[in-house]
Amino acid sequence: MRAPDWLTARPVAHRGLHDVARGVVENMPGAIDAAIAGRFAIEVDIQLTGDGEAMVHHDEALGRLTDGSGKLIDKTAAELKAVAFKDTGERMMTLADLCARVAGRVPLVIEVKSHFDGDRRLVKRMAEVLEGYSGPAVGMSFDPDKVLALRETMPKLLRGIVAQRSYDNGYWAELTSAQRASMLHLRHGFRTEPHFIAFWIDQLPAPAPWIARNIFGCPLLAWTVRTEGQRARAVRFADQMIFEGFLPET
Repeated sequence: MRAPDWLTARPVAHRGLHDVARGVVENMPGAIDAAIAGRFAIEVDIQLTGDGEAMVHHDEALGRLTDGSGKLIDKTAAELKAVAFKDTGERMMTLADLCARVAGRVPLVIEVKSHFDGDRRLVKRMAEVLEGYSGPAVGMSFDPDKVLALRETMPKLLRGIVAQRSYDNGYWAELTSAQRASMLHLRHGFRTEPHFIAFWIDQLPAPAPWIARNIFGCPLLAWTVRTEGQRARAVRFADQMIFEGFLPET
């Protein structure tokens, strides 16, 4: 099944259309509303809580954007909804809150964050929420096991893999060499069967996404586009961009 045209029809706002200088923080309601007003598709991240809820938040721990500290997996959804954000009076949303807010007006691109420990509760909760959502939405993850879980749990939901050419920097240091190897070159593709690829703009072009796009017909999203040079690269090598820090003229 090929991903539909709506996935690539409009630029995708990375974590919503955020601008901290104006008090609009990533993954917050204001960023969602701004993206809807601009008719941009919205990329968001979801994290698992200790009580099995899906929270819209990028980091696995509090502190970068919020008051407090500690991992989200060690807190309940109620506790996280009470946490203050440093640059806004808004509060963290659940995935259900997000879906109610968007209400199908623009596509949702939902990145399932992973601890790479085989825990599939986040995908299970995502499935429960999206079962009652009729708007356009897709799921994706860096973790091949999460993409496989999406395939097995929500076979009708469009799914993608977030990828790059190498995983040897510090961000991936906690993964085993076998885990990093399993992510290289989209070699899990015949198992996970992604409908689209989201690839790091600075590492395009690359053989694996070229093959996925040109041989298997998988649309290619380029992340995260922040500069004119990156935008030109995305136009040349991808079908659409996931952007932040500027307002695309479309």
